[in-house]
Formats: sequence, C-alpha cells, structure tokens
Amino acid sequence: MPFIYSRTIHFQDTDAAGVVYFANILAMCHEAYEASLATTGINLREFFTHSTFALPIVHARVDFLCPMYCGLQYEIQVEPVCLNPRKFEIAYRILRLKAPENLVSQATTVHVCIDPVTRTRIDLPAEIMQWLQVL
Repeated sequence: MPFIYSRTIHFQDTDAAGVVYFANILAMCHEAYEASLATTGINLREFFTHSTFALPIVHARVDFLCPMYCGLQYEIQVEPVCLNPRKFEIAYRILRLKAPENLVSQATTVHVCIDPVTRTRIDLPAEIMQWLQVL
C-alpha cells in the first residue's frame, strides 16, 4: 500500500501559463518522499545533514498526463522498491482529488547509497531497509 501525501498547488509552483512548472513536480515528489521517511521515525535533520551515508538520485523520469493548477488539491502516492542492496526506486503517482480522470502525472526516481566521504557505493542502511519494508 503506498504512502499518501496531500498537496495543494501554490502560485509559486506555477509558470507563466498558470500550470505547474515541470521541474516542480519532482520537488513535490521529494516533499512526499521526505514525509514518508518521517512517518517511519527517521529524523530528517540527521538524515540529510549528519549521516554516514547519502542517497543521491541517479535517474529521474516524469510523465505529464494533465495540467495541474494553482489552488487545487492533489494526492501524491509514494511506492518505494528495493532494486538491490545498494539501490532503490520510488514510483510516484500524482492524482487530482475529486476529479473523474484524476491521474495527472507519474514520476520515478532511482537512488543509490554512497559513502559521503569516499563517494563509493555502499549497502543501504538498516533504517532505509526498514522504510522500504514498511511502505
């Protein structure tokens, strides 16, 4: 079952045409990713600043199916999957609430685990493995 993150589109998310700027979709997905980590007890401050590992994104893809507008509410579904001991993928589905054709966008990010000092790949830590199993 995916983690669900609710998000209202703000004016700052949109471009001159009044729809969500393409790069902001990934920023919203990252918000949902962070929220999913926090719900499993991961301390985000420590996770992103004082960690013995880093999880950079090595691949990202977004498919836009419908425009997203300021003031409307959306749901971002987060579904992570472990690909191997050092890598995982997150599938995102962005749905407009209260709309008949509600799937508006899909995205995928692929993350690898590295040592932040040597920049070499290492195994995913226990807290991330637990997060992957919970979601």
